[in-house]
Amino acid sequence: MRFDEAYSGNVFIKSHPNFEDSQVVLYGMPMDWTVSYRPGSRFGPARIREVSIGLEEYSFYLDRELEEVKYYDAGDIPLPFGNAQRSLDMIEEFVDQILAAGKFPLGMGGEHLVSWPVMKAMYKKYPDLAIIHFDAHTDLREEYEGEPLSHSTPIRKIAEHIGPKNVYSFGIRSGMKEELQWAKENGMHISKFEVLEPLKEILPTLAGRPVYVTIDIDVLDPAHAPGTGTVDCGGITSKELLASIHAIARSEVNVVGGDLVEVAPIYDPSEQTANTASKLLREMILGWVK
Repeated sequence: MRFDEAYSGNVFIKSHPNFEDSQVVLYGMPMDWTVSYRPGSRFGPARIREVSIGLEEYSFYLDRELEEVKYYDAGDIPLPFGNAQRSLDMIEEFVDQILAAGKFPLGMGGEHLVSWPVMKAMYKKYPDLAIIHFDAHTDLREEYEGEPLSHSTPIRKIAEHIGPKNVYSFGIRSGMKEELQWAKENGMHISKFEVLEPLKEILPTLAGRPVYVTIDIDVLDPAHAPGTGTVDCGGITSKELLASIHAIARSEVNVVGGDLVEVAPIYDPSEQTANTASKLLREMILGWVK
């Protein structure tokens, strides 16, 4: 996908028109080929862009405005429907290009498997990479119903790739017993149910390190984000997730990229989920890009 051609569809509010002098590249990964419950997250990036028009450009939390950060909306990667492996290869190639240009990649999913090739690309550039992962689910399976390419596997894949001790999961409340046992035996950090307080304890230990942050919208309780493929009760509030994004922003970690995945607009006629996602992305841009 070329960056020298303007994206013709809707763009995220206040998107900069030029790739070359932008700090951040926002892009969509419209894939839901491997979901185990409800499809529809491939429509997430487009709807997040559409509802972003209702956002204020100023963040009360960070005292910054979107015009202070130049970010370019590159649109959605044109992924081949149903072809999981080719889609993952295309995502990795796309992010490789962003990193080669010295930009900050910020992705929108799509199912959570799309984060796997992004994190692989990040690790090639940052060999000391750490992952911060917000999710309702462990995503530590080796396969789902015999299929290793599944949205229930990306965190296991990256943990085995960069070392489990470099992966930190927060808000987890669902998974197999074997997944938790694997994490415990291999030194991976999992914070069950909670996010903000354990995150604050971990952040000082990651000071100075390159960190990639992946957020599955279902870390939120369904009362706050019903528009997702695999809802799971008992989650955190949107206020706590915002506070977590800000805690990362105010820490000494070096955030080098991030993504927000699993928004499935069809299951939320109120558009609460898409609107929440667009605000979270605004705070990620303003908080993590210095």
